Amino acid sequence: MNEKQIYIGCHLSTTGGFAGMGKDAIKIGANTFAFFTRNPRGGGAKSIDPADVDGLRKIMEENNFGKLVAHAPYTLNPCSGTAKTREFALMAMADDLERMEYLPGNYYNIHPGSHVGQGTERGIAMICETLNQVITPEQSTTVLLETMAGKGSEVGSRFEELAEIISGVIHNEKMGVCLDTCHINDGGYDVVNSLEEILEDFDRIIGLDRLKALHINDSKNPLGARKDRHACIGEGHIGTEAIVRVITHPNLRGLPCILETPQDGLEGYADEIAMLRELAAPHIY
Repeated sequence: MNEKQIYIGCHLSTTGGFAGMGKDAIKIGANTFAFFTRNPRGGGAKSIDPADVDGLRKIMEENNFGKLVAHAPYTLNPCSGTAKTREFALMAMADDLERMEYLPGNYYNIHPGSHVGQGTERGIAMICETLNQVITPEQSTTVLLETMAGKGSEVGSRFEELAEIISGVIHNEKMGVCLDTCHINDGGYDVVNSLEEILEDFDRIIGLDRLKALHINDSKNPLGARKDRHACIGEGHIGTEAIVRVITHPNLRGLPCILETPQDGLEGYADEIAMLRELAAPHIY
């Protein structure tokens, strides 16, 4: 990917198939996007049509797309206190990673999980156990751990926790991180005033080479609220200027930037993408 290019998109619906998502991305000015591998609130996964996937790959090649960021369902929790929930996480992740090979070389983003009172140490051990059962040296997909806001018993609101998970995965060359601006703000990292320090900490604790994707969201909550409530760009406590500094930072350029702002439809995302491209251009070209 071109390190000077801004790769920006949003979550797109799989209703129209893979090629349909590619066409929707073009319509809104996106050159990357995210999609849920299966029902985000459940477990069902649609069958894959190889011809449909080939259609998307052609669109991506012809339009200089960045990496795609597939998202695991929200119900996936490998460190749940309930065996059935852990079994679903194992099944879904294994199946998703197999299906991702239809789109080789892209990203599969997961929320690390919530330890539900078992403690962070036990939660991390359980997450590693599951990842070690599903990640193989042969896969082309990189599994991304998402930075979390720290609500409830979420694991992954601190860089140290993500680093511990990564170090516990045997084939951790297949592991990376997706940094969510709303989540780290709510988790206590000052995106507005301390971006350089945040990236220095990330590099020291995890390594910037592990940072593969960004979720670009403003936050309805003040710094350290630990609540995870996304806002449209410029309508929250982070603000447009700070978001532009993130997507244009020399160490972050070229990463896929996925909007997860509470828009009503694709038109709203098109407007946000156009705004961010316009504001970012003077900082890059």
